[in-house]
Amino acid sequence: MASESTVFTSVDELVEAMLSSHPPVLLDVRWQLGDPDGLVHYREGHLPGSVYVDLDTELAAPASPEAGRHPLPAIEDLQAAARKWGVYFGAPVVVYDDWEGKAAARAWWLLKWAGVADVRILDGGLGAWKTAGMRVSTGNATPRVGNVTLTAGHMPTIDIDAVARLDTSATLLLDARAPERFSGESEPVDPRPGRIPGAVNAPTGANVTGDGMFRPVAELREHYESLGATAREVVVYCGSGVTAAHDVAALAAAGIPATLFPGSYSQWSNDVDRPVEVG
Repeated sequence: MASESTVFTSVDELVEAMLSSHPPVLLDVRWQLGDPDGLVHYREGHLPGSVYVDLDTELAAPASPEAGRHPLPAIEDLQAAARKWGVYFGAPVVVYDDWEGKAAARAWWLLKWAGVADVRILDGGLGAWKTAGMRVSTGNATPRVGNVTLTAGHMPTIDIDAVARLDTSATLLLDARAPERFSGESEPVDPRPGRIPGAVNAPTGANVTGDGMFRPVAELREHYESLGATAREVVVYCGSGVTAAHDVAALAAAGIPATLFPGSYSQWSNDVDRPVEVG
C-alpha cells in the first residue's frame, strides 16, 4: 500500500490494495467505552471481507485491579486470534473502527508490538468509507485460517514501577485521556480521579479533525513539538492502554517514537500507594 505514511491508509489506497494480487487482511475493531455491542454494529454493516475483532477478549487479557482494565494479551493468545482473523505470514493488515481510530489504534499497536510489519489504520474509518460511497456488507465474514507467527516486544513498553521512577524533566509523560479526566473533574470508570504526577495532557481528540480524520502529519508534529515531544523521550498512557495507542500512532506518523504504558491509569489508580495529582 503506497502512502506517505506508514501508519495510515486512505480509502482510495485501500480500494487499490483490495483489488491487487496481495490484498490486506481487514480487521473491524468496533469498540467504544461503555458500548458492548461492537459485534452487533459490525453485523449491521462493515467493510467487505473485514473480520470482527473483539477488543475486550482478543486485544487484551482479562482485567484485574493489579494489571488494569486492558492488560496486554499473552502472545500465544494473540497469535491464535490473529490466525482466526486470517492473518498470514507477510500479509499487510488494515484496521478500522467508527470511533476516530481510537480502538483501531489498539489493534495497530498490538500487531506492531507482536511483529507484524505492515499494519495501517484506515484514516477516517467506517465513516470515511461510507462518505466515499463504498458499499458495506452485513452479517459475518468467514476468513481463511491464517499462519502468522507472532513474537512479543517489537514496540516499546514500560511497567508501573518504571513509570513511578520516571524523571519527568527528562521524559515527557503524556496522558491521552480527555481533559476532564486528566484534571480529576470527572472519572467514570477508575477508582480515583486525577492523573499520574508530572503528566502532560495530550487528549486523543487533538489528533483528529471534526470529521474523524487524522490531522496532516505536519500538524501532528507541530502539536507534539509544542508539548515537548521532540526534546525528550516520550511515554504515553490513558485509562487502560487503548486510546494511548492513538497518541502513539499520531506520534509515529510525525516521526516521533513513543513508549506505551499498558497498565495506564486503571492500574495506577487501583494501587493506593501510588500518588495522584488533580487540578
